[in-house]
Amino acid sequence: MPALNEGIIRRIPLKIPPLPEQKAIAAVLGALDDKIELNRRMNATLEAMARALFQSWFVDFDPVRAKLDGRQPPNLDPATAALFPDSFQDSELGHIPKGWEVGSILQQARLLSGGTPKTDVADYWNGDIPWASAKDVSQCGEAFLIATERCITQRGLDKSATKMIPEFATVIVARGATTGRLTMFGETIAMNQTCYALHTKVEAPFALYCQTRNFIERMVLSAHGSVFDTITTRTFETTNVLLLPFEVLWAFDQQVAPLFQQIRANLHQSHTLATLRDSLLPKMLSGSVTVSESVTPSPRANYDHG
Repeated sequence: MPALNEGIIRRIPLKIPPLPEQKAIAAVLGALDDKIELNRRMNATLEAMARALFQSWFVDFDPVRAKLDGRQPPNLDPATAALFPDSFQDSELGHIPKGWEVGSILQQARLLSGGTPKTDVADYWNGDIPWASAKDVSQCGEAFLIATERCITQRGLDKSATKMIPEFATVIVARGATTGRLTMFGETIAMNQTCYALHTKVEAPFALYCQTRNFIERMVLSAHGSVFDTITTRTFETTNVLLLPFEVLWAFDQQVAPLFQQIRANLHQSHTLATLRDSLLPKMLSGSVTVSESVTPSPRANYDHG
């Protein structure tokens, strides 16, 4: 078609429900969208709470400073407060709590890589094993990735370098324009070679996630405006981080685990709601599923002024 104009568009036949029914459909879909948006905002708040606690304990060292001043660290029970020293020592990262160490993040995490099954072998694709690419990770925008754009078969997994990455591993885009974006896997997911995964050695996955975020942000700042477009194995081996004592790591994970578990539950609910919304729309528009016209519109579904 060389051109499209209003006259052509007006001649295209469309089956459109009556306006009251359209508003009823919009009310149902709007309610689902509102709940999905509410879950997203809740998750942002929950993650911000976890990261604020990490900042307080392991960046600002508030419990150590309180003890140094002779005060009881606020909002900490005596057992947790006892895990923090009452003085600092010098290190290459500046002042750190006395007795704590600096080293490679790989001293507390295993580095995992992935691969891609041959794209021209049909038997390797469209199975039931989720397979994450850099696109999935970079566009996730949440603390957890729970679904991927593509899936592979067991044969694709067996015949390629891809690996199953355990849930709660922190996954980072390692090359390209979105280098440094990261998330946790909310399920056991296969991964391609454009990402690295860090899996905790000390059963503290949420502390590792927060620490990796802090580590990556520090790397970006130290780039001084240069292009930050590649992360290699050597990056993890040679860049020093604060190595947190195991007991403190476990205490932190116990504090924030309910927050991250709620985030994951909200994501699963939102995924279910989005699937329901997308399946309902064509059925309601075609009339195969009817909805009462007395449904109260959601705020988003009010089209009186649009």
